Amino acid sequence: MTAPPARPGALVAAHADWSAHPAKRWVSIARREGGAWRAEAPRPVGDPAGLAAGLLAEGAPVAIGLDLPLGLPRAWAAARPEPGFPAFLRALPADPGFLEVNEDLATVSAARPFYPRLGRRGMTRAAHAAALGLAGPADLSRLCDRATAERPAGAPLFWTLGANQTGKAAIAAWRDWIAPALAAGAPLRLWPFEGTLAALLAPGRAVLAETYPAEAMRQLGVRFPGSKRDRAARRDAAPALRLAMDRLGVAPAPALQAAVEDGFGADVAGEDRVDSLLGLLCVVSVLDGARPDFIPVDPWVRRWEGWVLGQTALPRAP
Repeated sequence: MTAPPARPGALVAAHADWSAHPAKRWVSIARREGGAWRAEAPRPVGDPAGLAAGLLAEGAPVAIGLDLPLGLPRAWAAARPEPGFPAFLRALPADPGFLEVNEDLATVSAARPFYPRLGRRGMTRAAHAAALGLAGPADLSRLCDRATAERPAGAPLFWTLGANQTGKAAIAAWRDWIAPALAAGAPLRLWPFEGTLAALLAPGRAVLAETYPAEAMRQLGVRFPGSKRDRAARRDAAPALRLAMDRLGVAPAPALQAAVEDGFGADVAGEDRVDSLLGLLCVVSVLDGARPDFIPVDPWVRRWEGWVLGQTALPRAP
């Protein structure tokens, strides 16, 4: 089916809160027509390739934020033969063993860096870094993973243990969607490796960008009076979420308005749904210029490590 012609100024923004478990993947979508945004209630991602294809079929440029790492730490990437992260992903389907998670340090290597499959007493990131031939645990992190004066550090990509780890989500997204799609020539572009958001946006093309909920909350001025896992805290944050949408000119559909007031439901996926909305508003804010499309002037960031959309703060000095 041929996509309809692009409408002047039309844009589609989406954000997927990702997980290794498909049931915990939720996406929020907004569409801009005539300068005004209208946002839908979060829904399950389902088949990610089908989601991207469906959005592209609308004929407008598409920007998709993803709550998962898009990039690799420079200390590890320095030994890679590819020119950068997009080329690495395109070649990844030919090396499926790279994404297998190691049971113990004895099998950790540069060719198989993810660790550990299960937690055991005495596991440390320092030992993991040493097994990879890195100078220390700091080398496991990308620049954008490190703490800033405004938010705590994110988890390093190759570490797959704990509630805050992101390695398993990256494995699932790279293996099951992004790497095969890029290898097959799908119309996906990766921010910031291939250019600025504005330069990459075009009809018939979806731009993928990394987001981070803790960073999005700071950018939007949204705070939760307690844990986001608590429905009452999510419900109490409704005024802040409404204010953020008002400032960005995002009109919520009735189902989204109801979800915000309700605290995004009583089930365990409520936190995933609110994170999908936070990420969506982050994407919209950069698309409309409310936040700068900032990319550090650092060749490692632009070729291998990537960056978090909308983030302007650089890491604190060690």
